[in-house]
Amino acid sequence: MNHARVLIVGGLTAALPAFAVYAPIPEQEQGKEWTVTIRGDVSHDSNIFGAQSNEISSTVYEVAPRIAFNASLTDQTFASASYEAIIDHFANRPGDKTLDSHNLSARLAHAFSSASNLDLSDDYSIARNPESLLAGVPINTDQSYRRNEFNGRFSTSLVQKLGATLKVRSILYRYDNANLAAGLDRTENLFGIAGNYDLLPELKGVAEYRHETIRYRTGGANKDKDTDFVIGGFDYALAKTLTATGRLGYQWRHRDRERSTSAPYVELSAKRDYARGSYVSAGYVYTFEETSNVAVYNDTKVNRFFVNVQHAISPLLVASASVTYEPSVLQGRRGFPNADETTTRAGAGLSYLPSKNWTLTVHYDYDDVNSDDPSRGQNRERYGAGATFTF
Repeated sequence: MNHARVLIVGGLTAALPAFAVYAPIPEQEQGKEWTVTIRGDVSHDSNIFGAQSNEISSTVYEVAPRIAFNASLTDQTFASASYEAIIDHFANRPGDKTLDSHNLSARLAHAFSSASNLDLSDDYSIARNPESLLAGVPINTDQSYRRNEFNGRFSTSLVQKLGATLKVRSILYRYDNANLAAGLDRTENLFGIAGNYDLLPELKGVAEYRHETIRYRTGGANKDKDTDFVIGGFDYALAKTLTATGRLGYQWRHRDRERSTSAPYVELSAKRDYARGSYVSAGYVYTFEETSNVAVYNDTKVNRFFVNVQHAISPLLVASASVTYEPSVLQGRRGFPNADETTTRAGAGLSYLPSKNWTLTVHYDYDDVNSDDPSRGQNRERYGAGATFTF
């Protein structure tokens, strides 16, 4: 069970942008080519299937070994890779009580010169115990899935103060359950080109064009979409303590065999490091996203507000918290009305580092979905404690 919303002595990105931001190397992995970690955790989950009613709760025992590689292959090339196996055992679960999930990631970054660089990454997951369960799915449905995300970015300087970036992202979803697979298996591709200009040493102006295609594996004629984005914005960095990113624009969405639509696009975020090991980040995103009820809704217009905080109480004790608030509107298909829906996700954690090898944690996660569609509401709480050993 990945407690993704709780930051435990690591790095949370300041935003949730349309293109991935490559995460920094965790502190425990710095200075070593190979790192092995073993994490153990005991928690209580109040709603293991994310059901709207007749919830099933269980104690969950988890063991997660992980191996990671980080190294400079040459003076201009950096590579990293990691593999993690997550074994969850449920004291109370219909069907399989022991589930194994797997995460595999790889990254290659190469600098052709001081002005041009290429960054490629790929993340593959087999999730048999998903972190965020689907709203509106029948009770006790197996929501296991496979997900692969590839990101590519090439940046170069054209002339003094003027640069350009080419971007690509491809995400593939494959569900194990036959009914979910028929409705939700898809590939989302996003391509973009951006230009940036140095208005000030610490401030860049940015203009972007993006094109997104969403192609479903079955029934695509009724669900496929194409979206074009025209966006302007800025990237601001004042020393290393304050960064901010803003993107404002418009998006035009073409839906196959359904009404097409358009909407503004907003992407704002900021992060401030206010002390060693301490920071606060916050942001807002407004865009279209896919929904789990594809027979009733085309997609959803999402407003996403988020705040992340990490505070080093002492060199050995770190507290963290994260809140995401999403008031959204599900876009009904022909013959179905729109539906308002609000999703709240929150998490908190406290980590104790008695040595460079050990991390002890307690954590809490909360999910709540309040929807005009009664089949989509759900509430879920998870709390527990764990330990991680790195060597």
